[in-house]
Amino acid sequence: MSRMHVAAVAILALGALGGCATAPTGQPATAYEGARLIVGDGRVIENATLVVEGTRIAQAGAAASVRVPAGATRVNLAGKTVMPMMIDTHVHLGTDGYEPLDVRGQAIPGAARFYSAGRGITMQEPGRTTAPYWITSAADGRKAVEELAAHKVDIVKIWVDTRDGKYKKLSPEIYGAIIDEAHKRGLRVTAHIFDLEDAKGLLRAGVDALAHGVRDQDIDDELVAMFKQRPNLVLTPNLPDRGVKVDLGWLKPSLGPNQLALLEAANTDRRIAQTFYGIQARNLAKLNAAGVRITLGTDGNRAWAAHEEMQDMVVAGMTPMQVIVAATRNSAEFLRMDSGTLQPGKSADFIVLDANPLDDITNTRLISAVVLRGAAVDRSQPVR
Repeated sequence: MSRMHVAAVAILALGALGGCATAPTGQPATAYEGARLIVGDGRVIENATLVVEGTRIAQAGAAASVRVPAGATRVNLAGKTVMPMMIDTHVHLGTDGYEPLDVRGQAIPGAARFYSAGRGITMQEPGRTTAPYWITSAADGRKAVEELAAHKVDIVKIWVDTRDGKYKKLSPEIYGAIIDEAHKRGLRVTAHIFDLEDAKGLLRAGVDALAHGVRDQDIDDELVAMFKQRPNLVLTPNLPDRGVKVDLGWLKPSLGPNQLALLEAANTDRRIAQTFYGIQARNLAKLNAAGVRITLGTDGNRAWAAHEEMQDMVVAGMTPMQVIVAATRNSAEFLRMDSGTLQPGKSADFIVLDANPLDDITNTRLISAVVLRGAAVDRSQPVR
């Protein structure tokens, strides 16, 4: 990522819904009827009814089990699929310092909710951004965590990477102290990694999440066993570009011609990129098969990146349902959000699709409507 100005954990799009209980609010109701409901936890409900009251889901389930309130607005979604919105747990907003903390409590109409790791912590990296704390000792690391805690960040982000051998990386002594101090203060730690041995060291030190899969080599059985010993440990794979030419036509309605032209210029087959993706794809497939808790992360700030990442995860060997669960329920639970599944009481954040993403994950791009906190989002303006 070329503009790593802040270690931000952000919501690209939110999740909601599922079950057939009732959570009445007394507010005007809208009933979405006849759609296939992908709950977000691995279940699918055919011919479902979803009742929204205000900003929340009041009911969600099979049509026969839902009582639509008298006077509710009824929306026919026969032939459509409804799923929770995707939640991106690894985004860089292009801002400095603690600025993202200011927007966390704001419900911006038509915009996602954001969470933040604040400045993050790394060793000194001359020539790169100074937004993160540059530290040289365990004491520096503990002091940085103390300040992050004072700012009430949502999680602590650290980088353990030499950047292609250019810099020293956080040592086990230093990142161990950071993790220890964060845990004492009730904070979790997510770590940017590259090498297999660093992943093992961080797991031994008690890290809570890896904000990248292992990228230097295929993982071994020891790492898989270490993950299995900690079922709540989170992996956000952040897969790289697959290095193959793809059809970008689906972006044309949403992008200006100049932006699309720039994307097409870089849309080529690249053998080195294919090899780099292959390592991480095999590692993701192996950890997914072992039952590791996986979330969605794009490591970027492009509005459409989540759709690309989900396709890359399927190409790597995950099923569309596994990817959807990772992008909705798992990501919501990781960020401790009130969304991510289609359940009563959850925030009413969902997308209506023209085709079933369980048949083809790229069908998440065929969006008919977006509902965010109970309100329809105006999608008429292209991304610039």
